[in-house]
Amino acid sequence: MSSQDETPENKLRAKLPEEVPAEAPERPSPEVPEAREASDAPEASREAEASKEASEDASGDEPEQVGPTLSGRQRLVQGLWPPRLSRAQLIVALLLFGLGFGLAVQVASNSDSDGALRGARQADLVRILDELDDRTQRLEEEKQGLEDQRTELENSSDQAEEARKQTVEKERQLGILAGTVAAEGPGITLTIDDTKGTVEADMLLDAIQELRAAGAEAIQVNDVRVVASTYLTDASSGVSVDGNKISAPYRFKVIGKPQDLEPALNIPGGVVQTLEKERATVTVERSSKIVVDALRAVKRPDYARSSSQ
Repeated sequence: MSSQDETPENKLRAKLPEEVPAEAPERPSPEVPEAREASDAPEASREAEASKEASEDASGDEPEQVGPTLSGRQRLVQGLWPPRLSRAQLIVALLLFGLGFGLAVQVASNSDSDGALRGARQADLVRILDELDDRTQRLEEEKQGLEDQRTELENSSDQAEEARKQTVEKERQLGILAGTVAAEGPGITLTIDDTKGTVEADMLLDAIQELRAAGAEAIQVNDVRVVASTYLTDASSGVSVDGNKISAPYRFKVIGKPQDLEPALNIPGGVVQTLEKERATVTVERSSKIVVDALRAVKRPDYARSSSQ
């Protein structure tokens, strides 16, 4: 190696890498200038929108609107509300509503009618059952009596005389029921003292109906005989019975079995409790002899005649 090659300049050059020539910057194509592209972009967009509107007008369709994305719960709510009911579904819904309302009314009426018995004590329930048994026994006795009468008529040697006796007895019984004959026998006296003037005609009518259901055979209210056709109305300072005005205290004289009549008035929710709620004083007294002497005039029918004549 020569001495020229080992000079300091040559040594430094040998350590440095070879020089890479710089590349010339690329010049934009003269055919597509950037300024021209930026100026042509809005015009192209307007032309595209115009062509799109023209195509939509020609086809008659509205542009598709893309709304916000809905969650699953929102889609469920939109599907259920507002409800879309057909005519058949509406008719079925109305029928089901009517059926449900009818069942509810029936259940409510049964609950009201049984409410008094549900709240009754055991002693009251036993007394009600005894009363029902007594009514059944009375009906059986009446049935047996009628069968005995038929047997006597069939077996009697003098059927005409026996028939006459039974006819007289039947006339007496019917006279008691019709109020044309006085009657006496065991029974009760029901007194209602209405000092507040709150007792109305329908309350007294309930008492009469309850006594009849308990087996009362003759009833007299003050001086008026109660029969099958008796009616009660409200009047000034009292009550009218068959057009006859009566005033408090109201006194019922009733012939029947005292053991049946008194419990019927004292059942839970019955006549006595209803009158006491109206602040009336009610007393029931049993007696071995009650006289019902108020009579009703016999009314001759205008058109009806006996079929035997």
